[in-house]
Amino acid sequence: MICFENVSVTYDGEAEPTLKDVDLTVPEGELVLLVGPSGVGKSTLLGAVSGLVPHFTGGTLHGRVTVGGRDTRTHPPRELADLVGTVGQDPLSHFVTDIVEDELAYGMESLGLAPAVMRRRVEETLDLLGLAELRDRPIATLSGGQQQRVAIGSVLTPHPKVLVLDEPTSALDPSAAEDVLAVLQRLVHDLGTTVLMAEHRLERVVQYADQVLLLPEATMGPPADIMALSPVHPPVVSLGRAVGWDPLPLTVRDARRRAAPLRARLADRTPASGRIPGLASPSDPVSPSRPVSPLPSPVPARTGGFSLFGRRRPRTGPAAADRAAPLVSIERLAVRRGRVEALRRVDLEVRAGQTVALMGRNGAGKSTLLGTLVGMITPTSGEVRVAGLVPHTTDPGALIRQVGLVPQEPRDLLYADTVAAECAAADEDAGAAPGSCRTLVSELLPGVADSTHPRDLSEGQRLALALSVVLTARPPLLLLDEPTRGLDYAAKARLVTHLRALAAEGHAIVLATHDVELAAELADRVVIVAGGEVVADGPTAEVVVSSPAFSPQVAKILAPEPWLTVEQVEEALR
Repeated sequence: MICFENVSVTYDGEAEPTLKDVDLTVPEGELVLLVGPSGVGKSTLLGAVSGLVPHFTGGTLHGRVTVGGRDTRTHPPRELADLVGTVGQDPLSHFVTDIVEDELAYGMESLGLAPAVMRRRVEETLDLLGLAELRDRPIATLSGGQQQRVAIGSVLTPHPKVLVLDEPTSALDPSAAEDVLAVLQRLVHDLGTTVLMAEHRLERVVQYADQVLLLPEATMGPPADIMALSPVHPPVVSLGRAVGWDPLPLTVRDARRRAAPLRARLADRTPASGRIPGLASPSDPVSPSRPVSPLPSPVPARTGGFSLFGRRRPRTGPAAADRAAPLVSIERLAVRRGRVEALRRVDLEVRAGQTVALMGRNGAGKSTLLGTLVGMITPTSGEVRVAGLVPHTTDPGALIRQVGLVPQEPRDLLYADTVAAECAAADEDAGAAPGSCRTLVSELLPGVADSTHPRDLSEGQRLALALSVVLTARPPLLLLDEPTRGLDYAAKARLVTHLRALAAEGHAIVLATHDVELAAELADRVVIVAGGEVVADGPTAEVVVSSPAFSPQVAKILAPEPWLTVEQVEEALR
């Protein structure tokens, strides 16, 4: 179905090709998963299949790519639209219409399908992806995860023979991701659809793949074989490698069948430090809290030369004397947007040095809650204070000395024409030593050139740059909205290390995330939000181990023992 014949792609201004000498064939009716570190050309390879590379992106393509017998060099994307459906890393750039139902129908209208056919397929897709309640909603009012499901649905309705998906589950909660992957598996098995998918959260997808393609080597084979040599792999594979299981397990079920001896070895051991990782000590304050619910990430605003996302502020850190009082205090917070009650009766406290993970299904209000903490959203009722300030009434110049936000869309933070200029501006804004931001970028994601334009970076690289811009200022309160979208495991590990160091210095961190592995590694507390209410708030180990949807792979494998990460298991075995 898809054939690469000695394909290389070199972008304008780049000395080395992004893809080099790729020679492979993807059979019809296979689900092929692309894996590899950030920036190795996964999005470029997907773009070559859809025709976006080089017709839209520019650059030079050597060799030949054929899809269903059509040569992408001579067939631009519009001539492949009936054959190939594409969802990129950024759902917002995908949309043509304003309303969910119209977006699902648009592709079929372009292909001239009969109205009766379009109606039936729209209804099927609304049910398949759990979008029925959103059919009349403006797309701009949806959460990031809801927008991602709409983008996926819009390419399913025309029934293409090939689906090209770039990070399709990155913004989805665990349950929604399972639903989407189940739909893709059904298309592959029942209709013979060919799916080519890039995804960093391998713990979600590797068990669904028929073949795995490892870049930059362009080695393709069965998932177990590729995972044995891949530098990026999910926690279940990491655990298998650590304890010497052969063959390596790819699913929690496979690992549990072999885990009884390991559970026995760990039964009389406790993690280093004498406390279960993620479990609060008696001195760690855990506030009572309650409710939250759905809304989108707001548009960034600038006031008086300041960005509410955290630019233009001097370096500052929490004073030790201030750590006794809560840095964040929320009492009976409610936010209403039209007919939608986004937040209601939310009570929450966060103290200096704490790391709190906000988790919950898409549209639960996590981004809205973060927005109230930086003053971008005005509460309908209740009280919000950050370092004693009321965010929505505080001058941005004063507020941004206390709080910085990295939004879901990293491009909202990036204004300069090059990485070097962006980093220089961040250093100046923060009053930091020259090179501070650039050092952070290099730590999080090595290999990004100073001259690169931020729009030419991959989604993961853009996120690393935006994180570095905000982290340069070292704000007392750091807010992160889906901070690991597009990051490979190595980049995520470097981010965790840096955030742990900030927390140890007394900075408070609140992150909204669907990444259960990140929450297990980093968070002291987990707050789970559902249906406009906070339904759980407590120490990480207690909350995630008791929740099948939000439990990390290691916790599922070793249950009922309260181990959360491979790192903890390795330390105990040593």
